[in-house]
Amino acid sequence: MPQIIFLPHADLCPEGKVIQVEPGVTVCDAALANGLEIEHACEKSCACTTCHIIVREGFVSLNEADELEEDMLDKAWGLEPESRLSCQALIGDEDLVVEIPKYTINQVSERH
Repeated sequence: MPQIIFLPHADLCPEGKVIQVEPGVTVCDAALANGLEIEHACEKSCACTTCHIIVREGFVSLNEADELEEDMLDKAWGLEPESRLSCQALIGDEDLVVEIPKYTINQVSERH
């Protein structure tokens, strides 16, 4: 069973977090199921960029991003070649190392 290693994030997981996951689940669903409250303002419908992640290791094991996700990613803060929307990134058979960017673009967040 693969694992996701979330790198430390000042607000969401200051110590980082390692979780065991089933292949075929999205990174967002896996995070939420394990107590990591990653933002997902559009309720995981690929209509925003609040769940943007950067996959530092294991990127090629994820499903390929479709055109809609690619278009949304163009609007993400801190976009990198290994960026994905965690609500669309399906976990494969390999371990992942994931960074949650420090900032997100969220027009409706009550926390900002």
